[in-house]
Amino acid sequence: MPKNLLIAMRLFLAKRLTPARIFILGFIFVILLGALFLWQPSSASHGRLSFTDALFTSTSAVCVTGLAVIDIGRDLSTGGQIITLFLFQIGGLGITTFSVLFLGMMGLGISFKSKEIVQSTFIHNPGVDFFHILKSVVLYTAVIEAIGAAALFLCFLRYFTPAAALYRAVYHAVSAFNNCGYSLFSNSLMSYRDDLTVNFTVILLIIVGGIGFIVIHEITDRIRGFQKRLSVHTKMVLITTGVLIAAGTIFLYILERNHIMKDLHFVSRFLVAFFQSVTARTCGFNTVDIGSLTNDSILVLIILMFIGASPGSTGGGVKTTSGAILLLLLWNRLKGNQNVNVFNRTIPNETVTKTISIIFASAFSIVLITSFLLFTQPFQSQVAQSRHFFLEYLFEAVSAFGTVGLSLGVTPQMNTAQKLATVLLMFAGRVGPLTFALALTLASRKKSIVYAEETIMVG
Repeated sequence: MPKNLLIAMRLFLAKRLTPARIFILGFIFVILLGALFLWQPSSASHGRLSFTDALFTSTSAVCVTGLAVIDIGRDLSTGGQIITLFLFQIGGLGITTFSVLFLGMMGLGISFKSKEIVQSTFIHNPGVDFFHILKSVVLYTAVIEAIGAAALFLCFLRYFTPAAALYRAVYHAVSAFNNCGYSLFSNSLMSYRDDLTVNFTVILLIIVGGIGFIVIHEITDRIRGFQKRLSVHTKMVLITTGVLIAAGTIFLYILERNHIMKDLHFVSRFLVAFFQSVTARTCGFNTVDIGSLTNDSILVLIILMFIGASPGSTGGGVKTTSGAILLLLLWNRLKGNQNVNVFNRTIPNETVTKTISIIFASAFSIVLITSFLLFTQPFQSQVAQSRHFFLEYLFEAVSAFGTVGLSLGVTPQMNTAQKLATVLLMFAGRVGPLTFALALTLASRKKSIVYAEETIMVG
């Protein structure tokens, strides 16, 4: 190939491969590669998965969603299960993170764009040491997953052989920390509903994985005395996470105490409510049948799933900080403040505008896919018999976008078009609707045009 042609191709790619597009293409590559591996006969325990099911499973794993059209423990071979484990481990930390780490270990140079992607994923303050944070991310992940696996191993050892117990412990620990929710048990963790060790181990893994690595890093440095105060970001994440978990637990306990939990004693009721409140925000494990919950409880779960985890974490949703900023915006405006003030600090207007855009784009994406799922549902002659599909598809859409994985049981019954639409929503939820839209937008260096202002009536 002529040298001039190579130079022209490099310039063409350098101009169009923005960080957002590199981020998107990285996820697409791993998803397709995972789908091809899962499509092989050796990955299935019986026969062979259809390519649609393999693509759905790979997307759900890489996007750490946990929605499944197959039974992971029954329909996949051990090799297929290990493939999903690698996929949600890579997806949880980010494809670019592993690429940068590998290049660093090999002593190779790291492009500015790759560094920018990882930095925007894990670091809210550009002044923080990039490589120090990256090493900390890998170290925290390894240590936390190892501790979680050890705790689950001691529990599973009562029911399985040492080898089987270790395998299940590692799989569920990695799945919980990466907020995926894939389980080797057909009923998720319903068999361990009253097991304190399993409940609190999984809960802690989900919470730690969902608050974000920069928060973990700041808390660790604060405890060790390396940092005098926590950032506004960390304070907002911790407070919002605590409020959501507490509120979810209280509401679920009240709403289900005379229904699905009526035959349980107090400790079991608390565990059920607490576990579902934590897992609904981003993971997808469940200790009770979600389809048996009341409509009120399902509404609570939808709200928790939509908000999701925190920025820079392994979870999805619009993020806890977005929800907090929106409430702070309303509160400050009610008090007559034009700025969003919190902890004696002012949130930049650019961040507030981005938050509103994220929430709107997320809600629009969910409405769009929910509508598609309803329109592609096979015709039902009796309207009353098909009324339940609206709630079920809305729940699945929010779960897919929030990369949660909880389901009312309708996912395995979807047709091909519905599965592909859900795949797109899971992907958009993991990379972010604004990032997805930005990657599809042609880059332009033109300055935005400002015209004369004219007011309109609103409200």
